[in-house]
Amino acid sequence: MFKRGLLSHPSMEASWWRRPSALPLLLVVMALLIVVVGGSIRINDAGESCPEWPTCFGTWHFVVSEEDQAAYWTANPDQVDSRGPEHRYTVFQIFVEWFHRLLVGIIAVPILLNVVMTRRQETVYGVPVSRVAVFSAVMLLIQGAAGFVTVLFDNADWTVALHLSLACVFTAGLMWQYMAMRLREGAQWEIMTTPLSFLEAHMKRIYGITAAVGLLLVLGAWVSSSAGGQYNQSCSVGFPNGWPKCQGSFLPSLDGPGIFIQMIHRFGALIVGLVLVLSISNMRMSAENQGGSAAILRSAEITAGLWMLNVVVGGSYIVFAKVGDFPEWLSLLHLVVGVSAFLAAVHTTFSARFARYGGDVLDASGLKVKAAGDGVEQE
Repeated sequence: MFKRGLLSHPSMEASWWRRPSALPLLLVVMALLIVVVGGSIRINDAGESCPEWPTCFGTWHFVVSEEDQAAYWTANPDQVDSRGPEHRYTVFQIFVEWFHRLLVGIIAVPILLNVVMTRRQETVYGVPVSRVAVFSAVMLLIQGAAGFVTVLFDNADWTVALHLSLACVFTAGLMWQYMAMRLREGAQWEIMTTPLSFLEAHMKRIYGITAAVGLLLVLGAWVSSSAGGQYNQSCSVGFPNGWPKCQGSFLPSLDGPGIFIQMIHRFGALIVGLVLVLSISNMRMSAENQGGSAAILRSAEITAGLWMLNVVVGGSYIVFAKVGDFPEWLSLLHLVVGVSAFLAAVHTTFSARFARYGGDVLDASGLKVKAAGDGVEQE
């Protein structure tokens, strides 16, 4: 009998690095590295250090002297930095932006190999897997276009939020592909023992958790990039006046745009926390009455744990700051933990869907296989 409609393939039980599923896993790691380097651009104030795209100050390298920058501004007055033609960047700042673009170019090669591999092994892994590989390739192209738009609009807040959102969707697609391929390779994951009654009762809650955490991530990107990131001190600094209070009050005046944006982010984090606590509490009570639900519940709890950690990191960014001097490494950590929380939520959703539907994998003859109790049903 096949569980949840998944077909195992005995010839693919090899070392992890020799399995075809290792490629999308590698791509997930590369995508996360690109996100981290992208966050480093912001904390190093290097968002405009390459004024055009895809070249940088008219060159393909990052070693651009202040004299060369001045010559470029003179020759291209329409590209002048938002802080004026006298602003100069260090070689390191230019390198961070240049390296980010290089990583995007490098990842294009394995992304193409991923499309070719899944096409050739379509009878093994199924059409959905090959389609997701194509989707990832298309998303990479869209990400490149979004990067161009971000440079074109001088890192406007909405472009930064869009860029990060697309990066998360790109990474999530690769994560789905890895999970689908591993299950097709015969991975015996605990999630596949989750009772269908538990999944049917809590799928909407799981979707809600993912949507809430994803929305908070986008909101955080918007807040961190608004007014060039200058709104980070709108609530003052230190404990408790800067955090958890804002200007010494839990309900400050919203006259200034900086305080308004900061409070939207904070109340958004509070609402997401309530969604997580209530949803996981309901899931835990159900899990106590029926075995086999531990894996899905644990994934949701990891999401909540990362959310709590990020609240602490975000608060520490304000508490340990001084006026005009913020610990920007905490800002980068805030981004990394936020992205991790979102991907943990996405993992919970994917796990629940695979456990419920068996991934809609295709067998060698192209017939769709769906869950039907402990056996399979072909259409």
